Parts: sequence; C-alpha cells; structure tokens
Amino acid sequence: MRNLLSALLILGSAAGFAQDTTTIDSSYQNSWYQLRSDFFRKLPDHKNEIVFLGNSITEQGEWQEVVHKKHVLNRGISGDVTFGVLARLDEVLSSKPSKIFVLIGINDLKRGMPVEVIANNYVRLIRKVQAESPKTKLYLQSLLPLNMAMLPKSYEKLSNEKVNEVNNRMKVICQQYKVSYVDLHPVFVDEKKQLRKDLSTDGLHLRFAAYILWADYLKKLKLL
Repeated sequence: MRNLLSALLILGSAAGFAQDTTTIDSSYQNSWYQLRSDFFRKLPDHKNEIVFLGNSITEQGEWQEVVHKKHVLNRGISGDVTFGVLARLDEVLSSKPSKIFVLIGINDLKRGMPVEVIANNYVRLIRKVQAESPKTKLYLQSLLPLNMAMLPKSYEKLSNEKVNEVNNRMKVICQQYKVSYVDLHPVFVDEKKQLRKDLSTDGLHLRFAAYILWADYLKKLKLL
C-alpha cells in the first residue's frame, strides 16, 4: 500500500506568505513489514521488557546476545521509516515496557523527507509513549554517521550534514520533552567524523561486532 502525504511548507516573507506544497512518500507497508508486524503482535507480553525499536540497523542486532538481560526485544524492521514506527507503536507499548531504545529516520532522509517532518514524527512518538506508558524510559538514539566513500548509489540523497541536522533537532526535542537523547557518534565516528570503516558493511549498516560496542556504550552510560 502506498500512502502519499502532502505537506504544506509555509515560508514567511516581509510582503506576506508564499506556499510551497511538497509531496512526501510516507509509505511503510510492504510484505516484510507485514510479516514482522504480525509476528510481533502474536508474541506474548512480559514484564520489564527492554525494546530496541527501529529499521534494518536495529533488526540486524543480536540484542539478546550483547545485552545479556531477560526480555530484550528486537523490534527492528528493515526499510522502516518514522511513519511505520508510529503505526506499530501500540504493539510495543502493550506490555508497558521498562525501556525503549529508538533509532529511526535514516530511511526518511533516503527518501528526501524534510527534516521538519521527521522531527514532527519524533514529537508524535514521544507524546504517545508519555501518554500511554508514562513509566517507560524512552531513549532517542542519534542517527549514525555515514561513511560516504562506502555508500552505494542508492543512498546518494544521504549526507552527514543531513544526519547532523536531524540529530540536532532530535536533541532539542528531547530537551523540550524531558526525554533522554543518546549520542552514538562517540562509538562509531572516525577521525574524519564519518562512520568507522572497520565497523560497517556499506557505509551505513554495521558489522555484527559493532553491536557489542554499541551495547557496551549503553552500559557505560548506565542505560542498561
């Protein structure tokens, strides 16, 4: 199912207001999304769940192996966007999890989605969690840096400048809503402020061993 969202961007000027309508691809439904979502809904809920929520970067993590805690759940779906996470948030919140670690937004950028739209979806996510599961500790994790030399052509719309722009907006939103912002760049960035080549497979996704460093970093911050 393809769902196109028309976003109205209003630009102010001294003479008045100009309107520019941009068509945004907010679709998220595909066969893999449906299969994963159906699977998640059929699993039993447990007390004190720790949920890792996101796209392929999250899905590829062996979270049970690297975290070593009970009821650590992988709620990653390859290709997912902020709209898809919002659509399946009810399933995540049904158990009233103790913690949710979110990493989402890079596929939105890949589609050319405006940062303002991504930021608004972060706000919607935070508000929903705070309203429906107020005792859940929510952690919004920064988008990972990119290694531009390794990226395939299909990721040509991505840039570290856009990643940083999203992360800066995320940080402000987290401060506004008193949510924990987790900067992952100290773990993954190299001396050129790009994703470490030795930790990545394609300039965006991670090697399995990188998740050990990720989990260790969260433990160092005493978030796990």
